[in-house]
Amino acid sequence: MKSAAKNIQIASYDDLFKTDAERLADTQERIQDLPLDKLIPFPNHPFKVLDDEKMQETVDSIKEYGVLVPILVRPKNDGTYEIVSGHRRHHASVLAGKTDIPAIVRDMDDDAAILVMVDSNLQRETILPSEKAFAYKMKLDAMKRQAGRPSKENPCQIGTDLIGQRSDQIMAKELNESARTIQRYIRLTNLNPELLNRVDNKTMAFNSAVEVSYLSESEQTMLCEAIERQEATPNLNQAQRLKKYSMDGKLDENVMDAIMTEEKPLDNKLVLKDELLSPYFPKNYTPMQKQQTILKLLADWHKRQMRQQEAER
Repeated sequence: MKSAAKNIQIASYDDLFKTDAERLADTQERIQDLPLDKLIPFPNHPFKVLDDEKMQETVDSIKEYGVLVPILVRPKNDGTYEIVSGHRRHHASVLAGKTDIPAIVRDMDDDAAILVMVDSNLQRETILPSEKAFAYKMKLDAMKRQAGRPSKENPCQIGTDLIGQRSDQIMAKELNESARTIQRYIRLTNLNPELLNRVDNKTMAFNSAVEVSYLSESEQTMLCEAIERQEATPNLNQAQRLKKYSMDGKLDENVMDAIMTEEKPLDNKLVLKDELLSPYFPKNYTPMQKQQTILKLLADWHKRQMRQQEAER
């Protein structure tokens, strides 16, 4: 008969003399100061951590006041901690010369961690299309996996959701987006890095990029080369035809060049970029306030022109 002695766990000296309150505290979340070198990034984190002006502002703030909002991490088996929320604060702390950071340690499975990571980062003021695309995909995939698992209340449950709805419909309500918009963003994850970068820097329109995402990997490479040759990206109509030729198996370099060299109709829209307008407005002005101010200035200018014409008659 095998001895059960090896299964006996002996409490440490410190554990023996802990109070019930101390034992309870050990099982609850609390803020801890963790070494920065013990923290690792979230796998396939879709949100970029850039060394831009906002990052420098965060670094300066941490140097002066420290990290005011703790990051959220989950413990790993090797003694490290995976960052769930707070990658920018972690990076800024490293740049600020700190050695540790306040953190909330929370046990979470992979899908729960993905949902928290995505939702916390979607609160950012500025999010690139590529970031939103991969974040939406990670969140939707996690929701589908969770929906497919039986709940404790209903262990026999099967299907793709918990409450009789598709996961993308539930996600759409949570994010105040349409399910179609979510799926179109997720399509962008099929673009190669060069084309996806063009969507981020606004040299390729979102709708055109969605259509182009249906092209094969080799066809997308061919399109990148055509864009370089023609110094132009496809508009929506061109992108739709590229997609159709691809689906029909008839898209080659000659067809692509024929479509890309077509003369495009002139766009009479006037676009004023925010970075050009910002110096002329207070820093706390929203884009809507800037737009309303510009429209009022134009209306006033038009009235003055009309009065001048009346006076000259």
